[in-house]
Amino acid sequence: MRNCSAKNPESKAIINDVEITDDVLTSRAGLTLFVRYLRSIELLPYMERLFGKIRKSRKGQEISKIFKQLFCFFIDGTSRHLVYFDTLKEDEGYGSSIESEPEDMLSSHAVKRFFIAMLLPWGFMFRKVLQKLFLWRLGIAKPALIVLGLDTMVMDNDEADKRHGVKPTYKKVKGFQPLQLTWGRFIIDAIFRSGDKHSNHSNDAEKMLRHIVSLIRKHYRAEVPIVIRMDSGFFDQKLFAVFESLQIGYICGGKLYEDIGVFVSHCDKSLWGRYENKKQAWDFVEFGDRRGNWKRFRRALYCRPVYEAEQMLFKFARPDTVLYTNLGMGGAIDEQLCRIGEEKLMTPKGMIEAYHGRGCDELVHRALKNFRDEELPFKRFHQNAAFYYTMLIGFFLYETFKEDVCSPIITVGSYATTLRRKIIDVAGKIVRHAGKITLKVTMSTWQSLDFYQLWVRSGNPIRFVQS
Repeated sequence: MRNCSAKNPESKAIINDVEITDDVLTSRAGLTLFVRYLRSIELLPYMERLFGKIRKSRKGQEISKIFKQLFCFFIDGTSRHLVYFDTLKEDEGYGSSIESEPEDMLSSHAVKRFFIAMLLPWGFMFRKVLQKLFLWRLGIAKPALIVLGLDTMVMDNDEADKRHGVKPTYKKVKGFQPLQLTWGRFIIDAIFRSGDKHSNHSNDAEKMLRHIVSLIRKHYRAEVPIVIRMDSGFFDQKLFAVFESLQIGYICGGKLYEDIGVFVSHCDKSLWGRYENKKQAWDFVEFGDRRGNWKRFRRALYCRPVYEAEQMLFKFARPDTVLYTNLGMGGAIDEQLCRIGEEKLMTPKGMIEAYHGRGCDELVHRALKNFRDEELPFKRFHQNAAFYYTMLIGFFLYETFKEDVCSPIITVGSYATTLRRKIIDVAGKIVRHAGKITLKVTMSTWQSLDFYQLWVRSGNPIRFVQS
């Protein structure tokens, strides 16, 4: 080694200097696909009509352009702070990638003024957009059975300054606790509420379900079976009576009262059944229950897990549950389920399987928090409500964009981080020539993402139905 005369040759790839380029470059070329998709489904003109009154004069920014930049801000996800709009306003490449002229780019102050102009009544307009988007996807998916999930989601704002509506929640943090209705991967309706509002607060759940069932019956199919699943926070005979009057099914977690424990402890072994999936098993017994002030008996299932992660549980460690339902009780919902061949849902095993599907509903809340941080930026309640609803619409569009455009590259169950890293965070160059604007990407991106196919798909989605 001492006599070795070989020298390390200097690399020819070493960068020796830096300069400024006049080329219009962007690190978010994938946003062009999203904006093209947003323009193709024709949602923004609808939002312009709904929220157009917020614009006080022609000198103000068009509402559709504001929403477009807000949705891109959520899809991008680089920063959760509104001051980031000031940085984006100076970035010519970013503005070009979302098809916005420099004078149309929003500043952080413009965004704040927009949300300040949002008063509480506008929340109904946001919910109307969510519901219209839901009907749009129903028309595309055409499901024979609609399974909805109803639950609250705690938004942790514990570290934020004092804010209107930020109050202690059941998770022992201060924040907001909106009531959210889900269908598959989508949040289809929501009521923004302060943190101290429990699951079945007031008649929020009743009004929400009455309205959404009416929309489904009127705009989709009058006889489609609808089943809703809920946790014990909605255990209320008044709510059950509403569902029964609407002729929809429900599977709801109950409360483990002492008399129920005494009853099941004396049940003969022959009455118990077992439901098993790949890694866990539940023993169950079926019975009719009528709580103290109930006007009628309801079907109930007492379930106790036997295995957890291939380990048998001791009796004292079993998280037992009670389920209440109107399925299999001879109502109109049973006829609807039989008509489409879903009799299995009325069996004890089918109901246990359906109830444990609530885990998928909770994953929607997790995906929303991955899409955007829980902390909301304003001090006033109505401003945070408007920001929250805008975020929900952005989240809905993110889910449809994955399905309609990006599904050949990423799975529809992917979180926002995956979409951003693989599709959005792509280097590109915007070129203006001969009256045309062209986005150029590298050959590697063109081939690995099949970028042209994404471009075609983003321009040919099924149009948003406004009727």
